[in-house]
Amino acid sequence: MPTPRQAELQAASRPKNAYRLSSIGFVAPSVLLVAVVLYLPFIWTTYISFTEYNGLGDPTWVGLENYREMFADPEFLTSIRNTLFWVVGTIALPVGLGLLIATLTHGMPRATWFRLPFLIPYAVSGVAVGVIWSFVLQTNGALSQALEFLHLPGSELRWLLDGPLNTFVMIGASTWQGAGVNALLFGIGLQSIPKEPIEAARVDGASGFTLFRTMTWPMLAPLTTVVVGLAIVGSLKTFDVIWGMTKGGPGRVSETLALTMFKETFVNNSYGLGAAVALFLTVVTVLASILYLRRQLADSRGA
Repeated sequence: MPTPRQAELQAASRPKNAYRLSSIGFVAPSVLLVAVVLYLPFIWTTYISFTEYNGLGDPTWVGLENYREMFADPEFLTSIRNTLFWVVGTIALPVGLGLLIATLTHGMPRATWFRLPFLIPYAVSGVAVGVIWSFVLQTNGALSQALEFLHLPGSELRWLLDGPLNTFVMIGASTWQGAGVNALLFGIGLQSIPKEPIEAARVDGASGFTLFRTMTWPMLAPLTTVVVGLAIVGSLKTFDVIWGMTKGGPGRVSETLALTMFKETFVNNSYGLGAAVALFLTVVTVLASILYLRRQLADSRGA
């Protein structure tokens, strides 16, 4: 027979065991949903990337052949280059412009109304943004005609036909769409900064850019980490704006990794090669996110 102390411990453990079982019952559907929606497709994509498969019949195992073909293709290297342009451009322009707008309008009466025109394009879909800017930037389009009318240089440029110029102007179109929401996020961050340290710095003589660099910017660091992290991930998987403006062309000169993945899979029916590109893009996205977050965490600890 158990001792009184053992009987007491067993009685105390019963509610804990019942709580664990009920907790598992609540969590299990979510875990199953994540496994079905995320993990199983990822495992299947990884398997397909090692096969030759056109969507019909059974996949044929080819090992690393898709990866060899992928890295031997000069157009794939162009996609990597364009994707890097998008990463740098999306961080420097939409994030930087959003921060500038939020900072200049912070503290102004009715600042929301000043930010609203920049926020409206965010409500437009990426494909619609592509269509709008295609009309503006097409050869002999609205921009070229305006430059020619004003006798300014640039009217002869083929904005959407020459690479990497077309990539740069598409980054500009993406900036037009995304700067407003970044301004909104930074505006919220500026409103959450305590006023006392800022006022104390002003009393000490800090003002303008010095005040921003020494006080405001460090206090915005947690929000900046989130905004830049989202920008990195978003730039790596950019698809809609490019598809709406150039479809990766002319040829494949403005493709990014996301478009290469789409075209290989759904245009060329090369599911194995498309899956290899998808897996490569996934690895790059995860590594970029981890490296950036680790760097930011290390900087915050050092501070």
